[in-house]
Amino acid sequence: MLFPTLETDRLKLIEITPIHTLSIFEILSLDEVTRYYGTDRFTSIEEARKLIEVFQKNFYEKRAMRWGIVLKENNKFIGTLGLNGLQLKNKKAEIGYEIHPSFWRKGYTSEAIKEVLRYSYQELKLNRIGAVVYLENEASSNLLQKLGFKKEGVLRDYLFQNNSYHTTSMFSLLKREWELPAAESLDTHAK
Repeated sequence: MLFPTLETDRLKLIEITPIHTLSIFEILSLDEVTRYYGTDRFTSIEEARKLIEVFQKNFYEKRAMRWGIVLKENNKFIGTLGLNGLQLKNKKAEIGYEIHPSFWRKGYTSEAIKEVLRYSYQELKLNRIGAVVYLENEASSNLLQKLGFKKEGVLRDYLFQNNSYHTTSMFSLLKREWELPAAESLDTHAK
């Protein structure tokens, strides 16, 4: 299976390859990016190279998909977004993302997530997309809720990062819930 390239108005979601090693390192070496990422910040470019190998291996084994987020206007690599724990048989996955702080609060993450949700539900035929978010990560929790995700509960000491345990929230969005806004807007226009 070829890696799917996706597009939005302002973004291209592309396969991450070794040419993106420096960009990945520049993003994941920042404390403000990795604070709620579930892994310690990168301290060597080798870590970025190995992560790209993991992304490619997981895609080949149909266990995950990770896109690079690139601005259409200048081809700038600004972050990644992906489906982790992909289970095609059980029709579920968990979404994860990070973006360089220079591009925060510009709507890029929301735009990219909406397209990955569309692809997940329409092309991959998934039924459930989950998201694990640090309790302290209010920006991500708010973003997911704006996109229709429901908070299911709390996972105590779920992640271990920087030598300590972190409790997280669990969110999910089911296909039928994702389809609702489109159906509701059709109903509104029909009236």
